[in-house]
Amino acid sequence: MSTPFYYRLSNGFRITVRPAFLVDQSTPAERQYVFAYFVRIENVGVRPAQLLSRRWHIHDAAGEDTEVVGDGVVGEQPIIVPGGVHEYQSFCVLKGPRGYMEGEYFFGVDGGERFACDVPRFVLVAED
Repeated sequence: MSTPFYYRLSNGFRITVRPAFLVDQSTPAERQYVFAYFVRIENVGVRPAQLLSRRWHIHDAAGEDTEVVGDGVVGEQPIIVPGGVHEYQSFCVLKGPRGYMEGEYFFGVDGGERFACDVPRFVLVAED
């Protein structure tokens, strides 16, 4: 089975996410399901912008909803020029075998303007 991609175009940026279940790092008997997600942020607009912060909404089908807010992504606040790309990977742990994530990246440009770009909702499903 191929891994799904999720993408959204928002305010001049195309955000693409590919999630993956990490079966070898998960312990279902202990209600621990580990997922990686690979993110590609493409500036398809006309001006450079710096990724300043992020906000994630994580829904666990086991009944928990979590919001994560923080600076940058994986410790970086990259400036992405028109035609430029920033890629990174991260992970999350759920208590149940299903859930989803979605959120926003917050960017700044010269002159102090701030704007948000939507991260598409992507589904997390544990499969052997």
